[in-house]
Amino acid sequence: MKHLDNAVPLARPKINLWISIVKSLLYRLPYPSFRHTLHLLVVLICLAAGSAPVAAQDSVVAEGPRDERSLRVGVYVHPPFVMREDDTFSGMAIDLWEQIAQSLSLQSEYVELDNTGALVTAAANAEIDVAVTNLTVTRERAERMDFTHPWFDAGQRIMVNDDRGGGFRDVLRGLRDSGHLRGYAWIAFVIAVATLLITAFDRRFNKEFPRRWRDGIAEGFYTVMSVATSGKSPQRKNYFGWIGRIWQGLWLVCGIAVLAYLTSSVTSVMTTLSLTNQINSVADLPGRVVGVQPGSVSERYAQQAGLNARRFAHIEEAVQALVDGRIDAIVGDAPVLEYYAHTNPEQPVTVVGPIFAPDKYAFGLVHGSDLTRRLTIELIGAHEGGAIEEIRTQYFGNDP
Repeated sequence: MKHLDNAVPLARPKINLWISIVKSLLYRLPYPSFRHTLHLLVVLICLAAGSAPVAAQDSVVAEGPRDERSLRVGVYVHPPFVMREDDTFSGMAIDLWEQIAQSLSLQSEYVELDNTGALVTAAANAEIDVAVTNLTVTRERAERMDFTHPWFDAGQRIMVNDDRGGGFRDVLRGLRDSGHLRGYAWIAFVIAVATLLITAFDRRFNKEFPRRWRDGIAEGFYTVMSVATSGKSPQRKNYFGWIGRIWQGLWLVCGIAVLAYLTSSVTSVMTTLSLTNQINSVADLPGRVVGVQPGSVSERYAQQAGLNARRFAHIEEAVQALVDGRIDAIVGDAPVLEYYAHTNPEQPVTVVGPIFAPDKYAFGLVHGSDLTRRLTIELIGAHEGGAIEEIRTQYFGNDP
Protein backbone atom coordinates (compact mmCIF):
# COMPACT_ATOMS: atom_id res chain seq x y z
CA MET A 1 0.00 0.00 0.00
CA LYS A 2 2.89 2.38 0.64
CA HIS A 3 3.98 2.45 -3.07
CA LEU A 4 0.49 3.63 -4.07
CA ASP A 5 0.42 6.36 -1.44
CA ASN A 6 3.72 7.76 -2.74
CA ALA A 7 2.80 7.40 -6.42
CA VAL A 8 -0.26 9.62 -6.39
CA PRO A 9 1.35 12.83 -5.03
CA LEU A 10 4.27 12.51 -7.49
CA ALA A 11 2.10 11.84 -10.52
CA ARG A 12 -0.13 14.92 -10.18
CA PRO A 13 2.66 17.64 -10.40
CA LYS A 14 3.99 15.99 -13.59
CA ILE A 15 0.50 16.04 -15.11
CA ASN A 16 0.10 19.74 -14.26
CA LEU A 17 3.48 20.46 -15.86
CA TRP A 18 2.49 18.74 -19.10
CA ILE A 19 -0.83 20.60 -19.16
CA SER A 20 1.03 23.94 -18.88
CA ILE A 21 3.42 23.05 -21.74
CA VAL A 22 0.58 21.91 -24.01
CA LYS A 23 -1.42 25.08 -23.27
CA SER A 24 1.54 27.31 -24.19
CA LEU A 25 1.91 25.49 -27.54
CA LEU A 26 -1.81 25.64 -28.25
CA TYR A 27 -1.92 29.40 -27.76
CA ARG A 28 0.57 29.76 -30.61
CA LEU A 29 -1.86 28.13 -33.09
CA PRO A 30 -3.45 30.58 -35.56
CA TYR A 31 -7.11 29.46 -35.15
CA PRO A 32 -8.68 30.17 -31.71
CA SER A 33 -11.61 27.74 -32.08
CA PHE A 34 -9.34 24.91 -33.10
CA ARG A 35 -7.00 25.87 -30.28
CA HIS A 36 -9.75 25.74 -27.64
CA THR A 37 -10.98 22.35 -28.88
CA LEU A 38 -7.55 20.78 -28.64
CA HIS A 39 -7.04 22.36 -25.27
CA LEU A 40 -10.22 20.79 -23.87
CA LEU A 41 -9.32 17.39 -25.31
CA VAL A 42 -5.85 17.41 -23.79
CA VAL A 43 -7.18 18.41 -20.35
CA LEU A 44 -9.72 15.57 -20.34
CA ILE A 45 -7.09 13.01 -21.31
CA CYS A 46 -4.74 14.19 -18.61
CA LEU A 47 -7.45 14.17 -15.94
CA ALA A 48 -8.43 10.62 -16.85
CA ALA A 49 -4.83 9.52 -16.66
CA GLY A 50 -4.38 11.26 -13.33
CA SER A 51 -7.42 9.55 -11.75
CA ALA A 52 -6.24 6.04 -12.69
CA PRO A 53 -3.81 5.69 -9.77
CA VAL A 54 -6.52 6.82 -7.35
CA ALA A 55 -8.99 4.22 -8.68
CA ALA A 56 -6.30 1.57 -8.48
CA GLN A 57 -5.65 2.59 -4.90
CA ASP A 58 -9.34 2.29 -3.97
CA SER A 59 -9.51 -1.12 -5.63
CA VAL A 60 -6.55 -2.41 -3.66
CA VAL A 61 -8.01 -1.10 -0.41
CA ALA A 62 -11.34 -2.83 -1.09
CA GLU A 63 -9.61 -6.12 -1.80
CA GLY A 64 -7.43 -5.98 1.28
CA PRO A 65 -7.91 -8.33 4.27
CA ARG A 66 -10.83 -7.62 6.62
CA ASP A 67 -10.29 -7.05 10.33
CA GLU A 68 -11.78 -9.62 12.74
CA ARG A 69 -15.23 -8.62 14.00
CA SER A 70 -16.48 -9.32 17.52
CA LEU A 71 -20.12 -10.40 17.98
CA ARG A 72 -22.38 -10.87 20.97
CA VAL A 73 -23.70 -14.40 20.46
CA GLY A 74 -26.79 -15.24 22.50
CA VAL A 75 -27.21 -18.91 23.46
CA TYR A 76 -29.82 -20.97 25.27
CA VAL A 77 -28.66 -24.23 26.87
CA HIS A 78 -30.71 -27.01 25.25
CA PRO A 79 -28.80 -30.29 24.84
CA PRO A 80 -27.55 -31.57 22.50
CA PHE A 81 -27.57 -28.32 20.50
CA VAL A 82 -26.16 -26.11 23.25
CA MET A 83 -24.51 -27.55 26.35
CA ARG A 84 -22.52 -25.88 29.08
CA GLU A 85 -19.69 -27.18 31.22
CA ASP A 86 -18.26 -24.58 33.57
CA ASP A 87 -17.71 -21.55 31.31
CA THR A 88 -17.42 -23.50 28.06
CA PHE A 89 -20.26 -24.04 25.61
CA SER A 90 -20.53 -27.01 23.26
CA GLY A 91 -23.13 -28.84 21.23
CA MET A 92 -24.18 -29.20 17.62
CA ALA A 93 -25.31 -25.58 17.20
CA ILE A 94 -22.13 -24.28 18.87
CA ASP A 95 -19.85 -26.47 16.75
CA LEU A 96 -21.58 -25.37 13.56
CA TRP A 97 -21.53 -21.71 14.54
CA GLU A 98 -17.83 -21.68 15.47
CA GLN A 99 -16.92 -23.40 12.22
CA ILE A 100 -18.75 -20.73 10.20
CA ALA A 101 -17.54 -17.87 12.40
CA GLN A 102 -13.95 -18.97 11.88
CA SER A 103 -14.36 -18.96 8.10
CA LEU A 104 -15.72 -15.39 8.27
CA SER A 105 -13.12 -14.18 10.81
CA LEU A 106 -15.78 -13.50 13.45
CA GLN A 107 -15.04 -13.48 17.16
CA SER A 108 -17.79 -14.66 19.54
CA GLU A 109 -18.68 -13.30 22.96
CA TYR A 110 -21.27 -15.74 24.32
CA VAL A 111 -24.24 -14.46 26.32
CA GLU A 112 -26.48 -17.09 27.98
CA LEU A 113 -30.24 -16.48 28.07
CA ASP A 114 -32.81 -18.23 30.27
CA ASN A 115 -35.10 -19.58 27.55
CA THR A 116 -35.90 -19.39 23.85
CA GLY A 117 -38.35 -16.53 24.34
CA ALA A 118 -35.69 -14.41 26.02
CA LEU A 119 -33.26 -15.28 23.22
CA VAL A 120 -35.68 -14.14 20.52
CA THR A 121 -36.46 -10.92 22.40
CA ALA A 122 -32.76 -10.14 22.83
CA ALA A 123 -32.15 -10.57 19.09
CA ALA A 124 -35.23 -8.50 18.19
CA ASN A 125 -34.05 -5.67 20.47
CA ALA A 126 -30.46 -5.82 19.12
CA GLU A 127 -29.14 -6.78 22.55
CA ILE A 128 -27.25 -9.59 20.83
CA ASP A 129 -25.97 -9.93 17.27
CA VAL A 130 -26.72 -13.62 16.68
CA ALA A 131 -29.01 -16.15 18.38
CA VAL A 132 -27.53 -19.66 18.47
CA THR A 133 -29.50 -22.69 19.65
CA ASN A 134 -32.12 -25.01 18.16
CA LEU A 135 -34.12 -21.93 17.14
CA THR A 136 -37.26 -22.75 15.15
CA VAL A 137 -38.13 -20.56 12.17
CA THR A 138 -41.67 -19.17 12.50
CA ARG A 139 -43.53 -16.34 10.84
CA GLU A 140 -44.06 -14.55 14.14
CA ARG A 141 -40.34 -14.58 14.86
CA ALA A 142 -39.45 -13.64 11.29
CA GLU A 143 -41.44 -10.44 11.76
CA ARG A 144 -39.13 -9.48 14.61
CA MET A 145 -35.75 -10.74 13.43
CA ASP A 146 -33.82 -12.20 10.50
CA PHE A 147 -33.09 -15.88 9.94
CA THR A 148 -30.31 -17.61 8.08
CA HIS A 149 -30.81 -20.59 5.80
CA PRO A 150 -32.19 -23.54 7.91
CA TRP A 151 -29.63 -26.11 8.96
CA PHE A 152 -31.72 -28.78 10.78
CA ASP A 153 -35.13 -30.40 10.19
CA ALA A 154 -37.08 -31.17 13.38
CA GLY A 155 -40.57 -31.11 14.88
CA GLN A 156 -42.49 -31.77 18.10
CA ARG A 157 -42.85 -35.04 20.05
CA ILE A 158 -44.23 -36.18 23.41
CA MET A 159 -42.42 -37.55 26.47
CA VAL A 160 -44.37 -39.59 29.04
CA ASN A 161 -43.70 -41.31 32.36
CA ASP A 162 -43.31 -45.10 32.05
CA ASP A 163 -44.72 -45.62 35.57
CA ARG A 164 -47.79 -43.47 35.06
CA GLY A 165 -51.19 -44.98 35.88
CA GLY A 166 -50.46 -47.65 38.52
CA GLY A 167 -49.97 -45.66 41.71
CA PHE A 168 -52.06 -45.98 44.84
CA ARG A 169 -53.37 -42.45 44.56
CA ASP A 170 -54.51 -43.02 41.00
CA VAL A 171 -56.35 -46.21 41.99
CA LEU A 172 -57.95 -44.51 44.99
CA ARG A 173 -59.06 -41.60 42.81
CA GLY A 174 -60.48 -44.01 40.27
CA LEU A 175 -62.44 -45.90 42.95
CA ARG A 176 -63.84 -42.64 44.23
CA ASP A 177 -64.84 -41.36 40.80
CA SER A 178 -66.52 -44.68 39.92
CA GLY A 179 -68.54 -44.76 43.17
CA HIS A 180 -66.89 -47.89 44.56
CA LEU A 181 -65.67 -46.14 47.69
CA ARG A 182 -69.27 -45.67 48.78
CA GLY A 183 -69.85 -49.40 48.32
CA TYR A 184 -66.73 -50.11 50.36
CA ALA A 185 -68.08 -47.90 53.14
CA TRP A 186 -71.28 -49.95 53.30
CA ILE A 187 -69.27 -53.19 53.38
CA ALA A 188 -67.16 -51.81 56.23
CA PHE A 189 -70.35 -50.92 58.11
CA VAL A 190 -71.74 -54.46 57.63
CA ILE A 191 -68.43 -55.98 58.77
CA ALA A 192 -68.47 -53.83 61.92
CA VAL A 193 -72.06 -54.82 62.74
CA ALA A 194 -71.33 -58.51 62.01
CA THR A 195 -68.26 -58.37 64.25
CA LEU A 196 -70.31 -57.03 67.16
CA LEU A 197 -73.08 -59.61 66.63
CA ILE A 198 -70.67 -62.57 66.45
CA THR A 199 -68.81 -61.31 69.49
CA ALA A 200 -72.01 -61.00 71.49
CA PHE A 201 -73.27 -64.39 70.23
CA ASP A 202 -70.07 -66.26 71.11
CA ARG A 203 -69.84 -64.59 74.50
CA ARG A 204 -73.36 -65.84 75.17
CA PHE A 205 -73.14 -69.41 73.89
CA ASN A 206 -69.41 -70.30 73.71
CA LYS A 207 -67.89 -70.78 77.14
CA GLU A 208 -64.37 -70.92 75.64
CA PHE A 209 -64.76 -67.51 74.00
CA PRO A 210 -62.61 -64.71 75.51
CA ARG A 211 -64.41 -62.86 78.29
CA ARG A 212 -62.73 -59.50 77.73
CA TRP A 213 -64.52 -57.41 75.11
CA ARG A 214 -61.28 -56.33 73.52
CA ASP A 215 -60.18 -59.88 72.94
CA GLY A 216 -63.68 -60.97 71.97
CA ILE A 217 -64.08 -58.24 69.34
CA ALA A 218 -60.68 -59.14 67.87
CA GLU A 219 -61.74 -62.80 67.63
CA GLY A 220 -65.09 -61.87 66.06
CA PHE A 221 -63.43 -59.51 63.57
CA TYR A 222 -61.03 -62.29 62.55
CA THR A 223 -63.96 -64.64 61.93
CA VAL A 224 -65.82 -62.08 59.78
CA MET A 225 -62.76 -61.11 57.74
CA SER A 226 -61.87 -64.76 57.14
CA VAL A 227 -65.23 -65.23 55.46
CA ALA A 228 -65.06 -61.86 53.61
CA THR A 229 -61.58 -62.27 52.21
CA SER A 230 -61.27 -66.01 51.63
CA GLY A 231 -64.84 -67.25 51.47
CA LYS A 232 -64.02 -69.77 54.18
CA SER A 233 -65.19 -69.84 57.77
CA PRO A 234 -62.96 -71.00 60.62
CA GLN A 235 -64.07 -74.07 62.51
CA ARG A 236 -67.02 -73.06 64.65
CA LYS A 237 -69.42 -75.06 66.82
CA ASN A 238 -73.01 -75.23 65.54
CA TYR A 239 -75.38 -74.27 68.33
CA PHE A 240 -78.69 -74.29 66.39
CA GLY A 241 -78.65 -77.48 64.32
CA TRP A 242 -79.79 -77.28 60.72
CA ILE A 243 -80.86 -73.66 61.05
CA GLY A 244 -77.37 -72.75 62.17
CA ARG A 245 -75.80 -74.55 59.21
CA ILE A 246 -78.05 -72.78 56.74
CA TRP A 247 -77.14 -69.46 58.32
CA GLN A 248 -73.45 -70.28 58.09
CA GLY A 249 -73.87 -71.25 54.44
CA LEU A 250 -75.63 -67.97 53.62
CA TRP A 251 -72.87 -66.09 55.39
CA LEU A 252 -70.26 -67.87 53.26
CA VAL A 253 -72.16 -66.88 50.10
CA CYS A 254 -72.18 -63.25 51.25
CA GLY A 255 -68.47 -63.45 51.92
CA ILE A 256 -67.75 -64.80 48.45
CA ALA A 257 -69.89 -62.03 46.92
CA VAL A 258 -68.00 -59.38 48.89
CA LEU A 259 -64.67 -60.85 47.83
CA ALA A 260 -65.75 -60.95 44.18
CA TYR A 261 -66.98 -57.35 44.34
CA LEU A 262 -63.74 -56.09 45.85
CA THR A 263 -61.63 -57.93 43.29
CA SER A 264 -63.68 -56.92 40.26
CA SER A 265 -63.97 -53.25 41.28
CA VAL A 266 -60.24 -52.81 41.84
CA THR A 267 -59.41 -54.69 38.63
CA SER A 268 -61.84 -52.63 36.54
CA VAL A 269 -60.50 -49.36 37.94
CA MET A 270 -56.88 -50.32 37.29
CA THR A 271 -57.75 -51.43 33.76
CA THR A 272 -59.54 -48.16 33.11
CA LEU A 273 -56.60 -46.20 34.47
CA SER A 274 -54.21 -48.16 32.29
CA LEU A 275 -56.26 -47.36 29.20
CA THR A 276 -57.11 -43.75 29.96
CA ASN A 277 -53.65 -42.75 31.19
CA GLN A 278 -51.89 -43.99 28.09
CA ILE A 279 -50.58 -41.19 25.91
CA ASN A 280 -49.46 -42.44 22.52
CA SER A 281 -49.96 -39.42 20.29
CA VAL A 282 -50.99 -35.80 20.24
CA ALA A 283 -54.63 -36.91 20.08
CA ASP A 284 -54.35 -38.13 23.71
CA LEU A 285 -53.22 -34.76 25.10
CA PRO A 286 -56.57 -32.90 25.53
CA GLY A 287 -57.52 -32.83 29.19
CA ARG A 288 -53.94 -33.52 30.31
CA VAL A 289 -51.39 -31.24 31.95
CA VAL A 290 -48.34 -30.86 29.70
CA GLY A 291 -44.98 -29.27 30.32
CA VAL A 292 -43.58 -26.79 27.78
CA GLN A 293 -40.68 -24.40 27.47
CA PRO A 294 -41.45 -20.65 27.79
CA GLY A 295 -41.55 -18.81 24.46
CA SER A 296 -41.12 -22.03 22.48
CA VAL A 297 -43.02 -23.53 19.57
CA SER A 298 -44.32 -26.20 21.97
CA GLU A 299 -45.89 -23.54 24.18
CA ARG A 300 -47.52 -21.87 21.19
CA TYR A 301 -48.85 -25.23 20.00
CA ALA A 302 -50.28 -26.00 23.47
CA GLN A 303 -52.01 -22.63 23.56
CA GLN A 304 -53.51 -23.05 20.11
CA ALA A 305 -54.67 -26.60 20.94
CA GLY A 306 -56.24 -25.46 24.22
CA LEU A 307 -54.00 -27.69 26.36
CA ASN A 308 -53.35 -27.10 30.04
CA ALA A 309 -49.68 -26.15 29.83
CA ARG A 310 -47.15 -25.50 32.57
CA ARG A 311 -43.87 -23.75 31.83
CA PHE A 312 -40.42 -25.13 32.66
CA ALA A 313 -37.24 -23.31 31.67
CA HIS A 314 -35.14 -26.46 31.27
CA ILE A 315 -35.76 -30.06 30.27
CA GLU A 316 -34.45 -31.38 33.61
CA GLU A 317 -37.12 -29.44 35.53
CA ALA A 318 -39.89 -30.69 33.25
CA VAL A 319 -38.75 -34.31 33.56
CA GLN A 320 -38.70 -34.06 37.35
CA ALA A 321 -42.27 -32.76 37.32
CA LEU A 322 -43.25 -35.62 35.00
CA VAL A 323 -41.70 -38.25 37.28
CA ASP A 324 -43.34 -36.68 40.34
CA GLY A 325 -46.76 -36.81 38.66
CA ARG A 326 -47.27 -33.03 38.59
CA ILE A 327 -47.70 -33.14 34.81
CA ASP A 328 -48.89 -35.87 32.47
CA ALA A 329 -46.54 -35.32 29.53
CA ILE A 330 -43.89 -33.06 28.03
CA VAL A 331 -44.29 -31.47 24.61
CA GLY A 332 -41.00 -30.35 23.11
CA ASP A 333 -38.54 -30.47 20.24
CA ALA A 334 -38.18 -34.07 19.10
CA PRO A 335 -34.34 -34.21 18.99
CA VAL A 336 -34.07 -32.66 22.45
CA LEU A 337 -36.49 -35.15 24.04
CA GLU A 338 -34.93 -38.09 22.20
CA TYR A 339 -31.42 -37.07 23.23
CA TYR A 340 -32.43 -36.71 26.89
CA ALA A 341 -34.18 -40.10 26.99
CA HIS A 342 -31.15 -41.73 25.34
CA THR A 343 -28.56 -40.17 27.64
CA ASN A 344 -30.57 -40.61 30.87
CA PRO A 345 -31.65 -44.28 30.87
CA GLU A 346 -32.14 -44.21 34.65
CA GLN A 347 -35.15 -41.93 34.27
CA PRO A 348 -38.50 -43.74 33.72
CA VAL A 349 -39.43 -41.67 30.67
CA THR A 350 -40.16 -42.54 27.05
CA VAL A 351 -40.66 -40.49 23.90
CA VAL A 352 -43.83 -41.63 22.14
CA GLY A 353 -45.80 -40.89 19.00
CA PRO A 354 -44.72 -39.59 15.61
CA ILE A 355 -43.33 -36.13 14.94
CA PHE A 356 -46.02 -33.46 14.62
CA ALA A 357 -45.80 -29.74 13.78
CA PRO A 358 -42.59 -30.17 11.70
CA ASP A 359 -40.21 -27.21 11.72
CA LYS A 360 -36.67 -26.11 10.87
CA TYR A 361 -33.81 -24.64 12.91
CA ALA A 362 -31.77 -21.63 11.85
CA PHE A 363 -29.59 -18.91 13.36
CA GLY A 364 -31.36 -15.67 14.26
CA LEU A 365 -30.01 -12.15 13.71
CA VAL A 366 -31.04 -8.55 14.17
CA HIS A 367 -33.38 -7.25 11.47
CA GLY A 368 -31.36 -5.94 8.52
CA SER A 369 -28.08 -7.46 9.70
CA ASP A 370 -25.29 -7.41 7.13
CA LEU A 371 -24.32 -10.91 8.31
CA THR A 372 -27.51 -12.66 7.23
CA ARG A 373 -26.48 -13.22 3.62
CA ARG A 374 -22.88 -14.13 4.47
CA LEU A 375 -23.95 -16.68 7.10
CA THR A 376 -26.55 -18.13 4.75
CA ILE A 377 -23.93 -18.66 2.05
CA GLU A 378 -21.63 -20.39 4.53
CA LEU A 379 -24.47 -22.62 5.81
CA ILE A 380 -25.44 -23.65 2.29
CA GLY A 381 -21.81 -24.46 1.60
CA ALA A 382 -21.55 -26.47 4.83
CA HIS A 383 -24.67 -28.39 3.86
CA GLU A 384 -23.47 -29.12 0.33
CA GLY A 385 -20.00 -30.06 1.55
CA GLY A 386 -21.31 -32.47 4.20
CA ALA A 387 -19.97 -30.53 7.19
CA ILE A 388 -23.41 -30.22 8.81
CA GLU A 389 -24.04 -33.95 8.40
CA GLU A 390 -20.69 -34.75 10.01
CA ILE A 391 -21.53 -32.61 13.05
CA ARG A 392 -25.03 -34.12 13.29
CA THR A 393 -23.58 -37.64 13.25
CA GLN A 394 -21.36 -36.78 16.23
CA TYR A 395 -24.43 -36.12 18.38
CA PHE A 396 -27.18 -38.28 16.90
CA GLY A 397 -25.29 -41.16 15.29
CA ASN A 398 -25.86 -42.50 11.81
CA ASP A 399 -29.64 -42.89 12.11
CA PRO A 400 -31.52 -40.36 9.95
